[in-house]
Amino acid sequence: MTRTIVYVACADSHEIAVLRLDPASGALAPVQQVATGGTVMPLALSRDRRRLYASIRSAPLAVLSFAIDADDGTLAPLGTSPLPASMCWIGLDRSGRWLLSASYGESLVAVSPIGADGVAGAARQTVGTAPNAHSIQTDPANRFAFAACLGGDVVSAFAFDAAGGALELRPEPAWRTRAGAGPRHFAFHPTAPFVYLLNELDATVDALEHHAEAGRFGHVQTIGSMPPGVVGKPWAADIHFSPDGRFLYTSERRSSTLAAFAVDAQGGWLTLLGRVETATEPRGFAIDPSGRWLIAAGQASHTLRVHAIDAKTGALSAHADLGVGRNPNWVEIVALG
Repeated sequence: MTRTIVYVACADSHEIAVLRLDPASGALAPVQQVATGGTVMPLALSRDRRRLYASIRSAPLAVLSFAIDADDGTLAPLGTSPLPASMCWIGLDRSGRWLLSASYGESLVAVSPIGADGVAGAARQTVGTAPNAHSIQTDPANRFAFAACLGGDVVSAFAFDAAGGALELRPEPAWRTRAGAGPRHFAFHPTAPFVYLLNELDATVDALEHHAEAGRFGHVQTIGSMPPGVVGKPWAADIHFSPDGRFLYTSERRSSTLAAFAVDAQGGWLTLLGRVETATEPRGFAIDPSGRWLIAAGQASHTLRVHAIDAKTGALSAHADLGVGRNPNWVEIVALG
């Protein structure tokens, strides 16, 4: 029987909340609270879903490695290693051998090895970036890495040596945004040659063609995600695909909304389907592997909101709320068994 487990980083209560999601009803039930000893923010799952990694952004800066119990999803500590800066993003390369991290405050990215025991080690390399690196991912072929740099309005490009875990900054970025757009997070389409970039400071999504051989992006479309009439500056946060790639979702903190888009996998175009209110200040969210449920973490409300996803239309509807620790900010979901 499949068991769906949800992991939520709660920064101010210094804990990871572990919950079970009922895939039929969408109900959440607490399973475990794991103390982290510091301000925990980004999380990352290993490629085989057997390990969870957590970035600690208060001193001492560190990455925590956990084993995921294959039966109930509970976490057991494996090890702790230092990080070279406060990392607002962590993630694994496509081989699962390297942990990539990005620092907003120090404007750098780093590569840490992951041992045979699943423990992320100390950073082997750090590379300076344009101002305010906010995320880093490798492409599907694992040949290039891309870092969205909010203050530099660029997505920097790196040649990536997957054998040695080395980054080499390329002279030209993969993509330059409009001045002041603030590129933050991005998502590769699961099957089509497109990448979608969420810009924090103007709450737009850039639909981009992925020129895989050149390690560059080409413009297809720019579309807004923020509702009209909102008072205050845009503050977009997170972006994820449905598992089948038919729909794309983004979160915006100023309006506390989620936007849903239909994806044209042939041309890369997005069509706005609508927006819904969600938990207050939704910094992070995730979609379960079945594609039936979206769970958003409200930083200011200290709650999770579960949204049902209409399988035919991609539309979201609010389903249930659940209180968690203080300042929930990152969500990861894994299906076990």
